[in-house]
This record gives sequence, structure tokens and C-alpha cells, in this order.
Amino acid sequence: MHPILFRIGSFPIGTYGLLLTLGFFLALVLAQYLGRKQGIPSEAISDLAITVLLAGVIGSKLLMVIVDLCNGLPLKDVFDLGYLRAGGAIHGGIIGALLAFFWRVRRLKLPLAATLDCMTPAAALGQAIGRLGCFSAGCCYGTASTLPWAVTFTDPNAQILSGTPLGQPLHPVQLYTFLANLAVMGSLLLIWRWRKFAGQLSGCYFILEGIGRMVTEHWRGDLDRGFLLGIPWLSTGRLTSFLFILLGCGMLLWFSRHRKAVTA
Repeated sequence: MHPILFRIGSFPIGTYGLLLTLGFFLALVLAQYLGRKQGIPSEAISDLAITVLLAGVIGSKLLMVIVDLCNGLPLKDVFDLGYLRAGGAIHGGIIGALLAFFWRVRRLKLPLAATLDCMTPAAALGQAIGRLGCFSAGCCYGTASTLPWAVTFTDPNAQILSGTPLGQPLHPVQLYTFLANLAVMGSLLLIWRWRKFAGQLSGCYFILEGIGRMVTEHWRGDLDRGFLLGIPWLSTGRLTSFLFILLGCGMLLWFSRHRKAVTA
């Protein structure tokens, strides 16, 4: 599509980065709105959001580098500016963001369960918009397809930055994931109205995110997701998805046993 939206002199402005920024601010607005319903100050949500964003970017890049090195990427290529502009591995971003979230919540002395419930629908929204950035950049591309809605990438920058196959119809898996993330966000906002205890949304988020990624992983064609133990179906995405589902179930069990009142 359009990995480079425009240039300022010789400096390229990537579509992915702009959509990621838009996703962050829209997610922040949603998190602040839900936070106010829980009595959490907007300033605290902003502090958390910035911390989580930085940790998420670092985590996604780090997992991308680890997976690519395991798949034979030369070490010198890790420091290439074009390579570092790639989107990264989303689950590495979620793991990094989650660790930073727990640290910052403790420092700010915020209610853990209620704060998680405010942030997780916003996280799903940010992920959805980020996937539009992936589609624009050509990264996280799909397998070959003959379906009517298959997409063909033609921009050489997509191949240079992400190794995207050009001139070949592919599953628009980025759009599949975009729709899956929107479905997760919508489901969480519906659950919000009928939740029985604080923390319920956060457990549901990890379960739904894990299921959604397991499904969309079927159409992923890029190598960034990596394979483990040489098993074609055991990708990094599927493993982390399974761990996310277990984490979500554990969170639901924990928060249901330590029930705290919720605010509508």
C-alpha cells in the first residue's frame, strides 16, 4: 500500500507511525472516559498510557529482533534503520506493556483491577488502528490467496522494509486482525455493562485476544511470527496466544475470588 506517506526533505514519514500515534490518542480518550467512571483521575491514566506505550514499543521491537535472529537474521541487520522502523511483534509489545503497567500502577497507588478494566478496551482499540498501519506498511502480511478480497502489494518500500511479496495476491490478514481487535473492544464494552466484579474485563481481554490471534495466525505469511522447534504450526504467535488464554482464565479466577465492587 503506502509504507511511506510523504517525506520532509529526505526524511520519510511512515504511515505506520502516524496510525500508531492516532491509535494511541484515541485509546487514551477511551481509557480516560472509562477511568472517570471508576473515579480514576485522567492525569493518572495519561501517565500510565505513556509508560505503557514506551514499554510496548520496546517489547515489540525486542521480540521481533529475538524471533528474527532465531530465524537467521544477520546481527548487523538489527541495527539497520529501515529494519528498526518495522512494526514489531505485537505480543512482545503486550508483554512489555503489561509489565510496565503493573509497575506504574503500584507506584501511582491505583486500584489494580479497576484500572485494568479501564485500559483493556482501549488497548484493543489501539491495536485495531495499529493493524491498519501494518496494512499500509505491508508488514505482517498474509499467505497467498485467490479470494476476491485478496490484496496485491506493489510498493517496493514494503518489500525493502518488511520483505513483503510484491505482485502476488495475499490474504489481507492485517484487516482480519483489525476486525478481530474491534470485535474484542466491542465485546469488552458490552461486558462492561454487566460485569460482576472489577478485573473481569481484563481477564476477558486476554482470552479474546488469544483466541483472535490463534485464528488469524492461520493466514499469516510473514516470518516475523517465527516457528518453534521446527514445527510449522507452532509459531510464536500461537504459543503466546495460548499463554494469553491461560493468563486470562487465571485473572478471572483470581479477581472473582477477590471480588471488589464495580462502578457503572
